[in-house]
Amino acid sequence: MAIGIIGRKIGMTQIYAEDGRAIPATVIQAGPCVVVQRKSKKEHTNSKGQKKADLYEAVQVGFVEDRKVKKVTKAQAGHFKKTGGDLPPVRVLREFRIADDDEAKVGDKISVEMFKAGDSVIIVGTSKGKGFQGVVKRHHFRGGAATHGSMFHRAPGSIGSSAFPSRVLKGMRGAGHMGAERVTQKGLTIVRVDGEKNILVVKGSVPGASGGYVVIRKG
Repeated sequence: MAIGIIGRKIGMTQIYAEDGRAIPATVIQAGPCVVVQRKSKKEHTNSKGQKKADLYEAVQVGFVEDRKVKKVTKAQAGHFKKTGGDLPPVRVLREFRIADDDEAKVGDKISVEMFKAGDSVIIVGTSKGKGFQGVVKRHHFRGGAATHGSMFHRAPGSIGSSAFPSRVLKGMRGAGHMGAERVTQKGLTIVRVDGEKNILVVKGSVPGASGGYVVIRKG
């Protein structure tokens, strides 16, 4: 069941290759994870005794951490109770699409050992939030002249016409909230895998701040 794994970004460091080169790398705590729910196109009976079928094949995976979830709603408690009671409620859940003939089932464990050094992976995370920013930082506008009496430095300039169409067109770039967006980074290479400590070292940077959650899939 080579689907993917949930991880938490620890931070960046550098490791040294055999020829002495310093390689920038990101350290990720990847897993352990467990399958919480299996969605299937086949008809099955839910907890209420009703027969239903999902429209797609997927598994819901939970990221098992040392810290426990203190405030658990009744809906969350009921959802995890379906797993047999062996798994306490977890904080982070993600869903992975799988093949129709995949035999994944609730309770299956997913560890970092599904990867090995040299593998190419796809990592999805949330970028750092920058707050409200102007057009120069947000969209890399050039800005106006800095001298000769200019009073136009970092302003956006004209955003529409007065006669026609007499409105601001949709999609016009302007100041606003920057960052905190879903980012998918492809073609990252795994440098080291530590199965005992559930540590994954990836070459280069990974989207998001330290402590943020990421999804790692084989590329």
